[in-house]
Amino acid sequence: MTAQDTQPGDPLVCDQLGVGLPGRPLLATVDARLAPGRVTAILGPNGAGKSTLLSMLSGQRAPRSGAVSLGGRALSSMGALELARLRAVLPQETAVAFDFTVQEVVEMGRFPHRQSPSRNEAHIARDAMEATGVAHLAGRGVNTLSGGERARAHLARALAQIWEPRPDGATRWLLLDEPTAALDLAHQHHALALVRRWAVEQGVGVVAVLHDLNLALRYAHDSLLLAPGLTGPRSADATDRLLTSATIEQVWGVHCTPVHAADGVPQYLVAAP
Repeated sequence: MTAQDTQPGDPLVCDQLGVGLPGRPLLATVDARLAPGRVTAILGPNGAGKSTLLSMLSGQRAPRSGAVSLGGRALSSMGALELARLRAVLPQETAVAFDFTVQEVVEMGRFPHRQSPSRNEAHIARDAMEATGVAHLAGRGVNTLSGGERARAHLARALAQIWEPRPDGATRWLLLDEPTAALDLAHQHHALALVRRWAVEQGVGVVAVLHDLNLALRYAHDSLLLAPGLTGPRSADATDRLLTSATIEQVWGVHCTPVHAADGVPQYLVAAP
């Protein structure tokens, strides 16, 4: 089977996936189908294995056990270039060794497509910067930016990488590790609303490690919870079903009160532990 055999709407499948670093205790086993066209949040306390799981979902780290597959193919059987055309990754650390401009960093997202550039290639980087609100910074050195500006520039890079639908119709995936950590309140909502629109309107599969449970409740269709003491393989469930007051108190040790925002989205008021 080739990349061209991957069918539209293929889920990202974790088959008894062992989450953990080599030589360290197994943190969790994940048995889940992550759906395209939806946002899935990976939630849990510090040290629960969220970033490790995301690196396995992206094909950057080998599973301790089990497998991750897309379209019936193990990610481990795909080459780096093939993977780069199917999914974009936004890691926690986005340091750049050289003082590239913002535009140059965003254009790096197009590198996997250099052998078959789009007819719209000249406009994609600019459109991605417009989408994340950094077009006015295009000529600035990325290392001169604030943490939030730099995070939005790298989100533009990731979006540019998967900007257009695949010619073979294969699902595009966007994998984000704490994408809102450096962003102010307004930009947190802008970024997550943007990737949710990509999921709903373009069928992109979005997986994001998040710490803010209220953001997860607002923007993530589904969530997958990792935490010490939870038994059995972890699977994804609707976010509002997964995040109950009892579960939040069990996992994070905080008491919370459920409320509803004016638009009906469930949220929690959290008391100090």
